[in-house]
Amino acid sequence: MSTQENPQQRWTAVDDYTADRLIGEDAVLDAAVEAADRAGLPPIAVAPNQGKLLHLLARMQGARRILEIGTLAGYSAIWLARALPEGGALTTLEIDPAHAAVAAANLERAGLADRVEIRLGAARDTLRQLTEEGVEPYDLVFVDADKPNIPHYLEASLALTRPGSVIVIDNVVRGGRLADRQSTDEAVRGVQQLHELLAGDKRVDATTVQTVGAKGYDGFTLIRVEG
Repeated sequence: MSTQENPQQRWTAVDDYTADRLIGEDAVLDAAVEAADRAGLPPIAVAPNQGKLLHLLARMQGARRILEIGTLAGYSAIWLARALPEGGALTTLEIDPAHAAVAAANLERAGLADRVEIRLGAARDTLRQLTEEGVEPYDLVFVDADKPNIPHYLEASLALTRPGSVIVIDNVVRGGRLADRQSTDEAVRGVQQLHELLAGDKRVDATTVQTVGAKGYDGFTLIRVEG
């Protein structure tokens, strides 16, 4: 079947085309993906062009401190950590010890271990710990974790940021099910609750963008913390 007949093949072909020209070969990122595959981790990391988007957002933001909720194998953490200036730091939260071990090895191989802290445990617990510790506010937060807890992660992120900080929440469109008011899927309900919170919260300004690509049909929410 040609890419003209199959939308998913067409979306993937466009991703491949743009990645070849705007990203190119990257042995470190390729090794991270291979390590995740060998360890049997689910293939749910961001696509290369999405990783590059996170990298560019972090650089545009001038982010010195970044928080990531959901580490997996560290693929997006590599993109984000590469955007940090000298003295910058990334904190990434992961619930699964096996995933954290793969991520730690990938970050070490990438030469980024000195600027990345992996905190192991349920994100609700580690986020609370960060708040109790009174850590310096984060300039950028990337949320790529379980969707039923997304409303909580938003509130925790707001407590850990400052006016002008940016929050990016991935996988919120759910293949178009975001607009299904009758859905009983907990992931869908989580991202719907997120949008209800954002709609009435004066502390933030936000938009959601639908995307298609190698990862299928989904989207992300981009949030600026107002105060």
